[in-house]
Amino acid sequence: MAFSSIFTSPLPSLSISYARNRPNFSPSMALHSISSNLGFASLNSSFFQDGFSLKSLNFNGVSVKSQNSISSGVYARAATEQTIHDYTVKDIDGNDVALSKFKGRVLLCVNVASKCGLTSSNYSELSHLYEKYKTQGFEILAFPCNQFGGQEPGSNPEIKNFACTRFKAEFPIFDKVDVNGPNTAPVYQFLKSSAGGFFGDLIKWNFEKFLVDKNGKVVERYPPTTSPIQIEKDIQKLLAA
Repeated sequence: MAFSSIFTSPLPSLSISYARNRPNFSPSMALHSISSNLGFASLNSSFFQDGFSLKSLNFNGVSVKSQNSISSGVYARAATEQTIHDYTVKDIDGNDVALSKFKGRVLLCVNVASKCGLTSSNYSELSHLYEKYKTQGFEILAFPCNQFGGQEPGSNPEIKNFACTRFKAEFPIFDKVDVNGPNTAPVYQFLKSSAGGFFGDLIKWNFEKFLVDKNGKVVERYPPTTSPIQIEKDIQKLLAA
């Protein structure tokens, strides 16, 4: 998948002569060149800190690999032996919830926000799906997150009131969490390692979705632009399984 499909302009290439004629050329220099050409101040920018990683790139024969690519691969293999049922999270009222209580149910996990352009359509469709399938073994797990444009700034009571009053949300809403970066919630470490996306495990924006089967395994991951209604057939298949 080309970088140009994500950014508005193609990824600037590194000069062959530059790489070959610089005896001290290193992978870190390659990454610095990328960040500079893409307009990022440095590799220490918040974009990289919040979870952006380039696990393996090749620039005209110069291989660039992140330092944690091996360890992340080991973690991913270990995570596949786990299920979402192994985790305990706090709900929006601060109570511990063992996700093992959802064994035997199909789950749709989504990071939500109250002030996003996707908020109204997603909350409305999520509520519709929940009402339609909740008696058939379907559950939605909503995790508020304020990492994308600061679009979930409210307190837990404010988030709960917004979702339940405006959109009549009846599905479980949990404590506000980080889904990227060093403070990523363990349940999101599991979800991302089970279904990595482009740019590694980075959650790209509000309302990214993970579909989990009755055994607690992630079976599909959907970008924020995939609406809940577009997932309905996949939900039906897992419910019938």
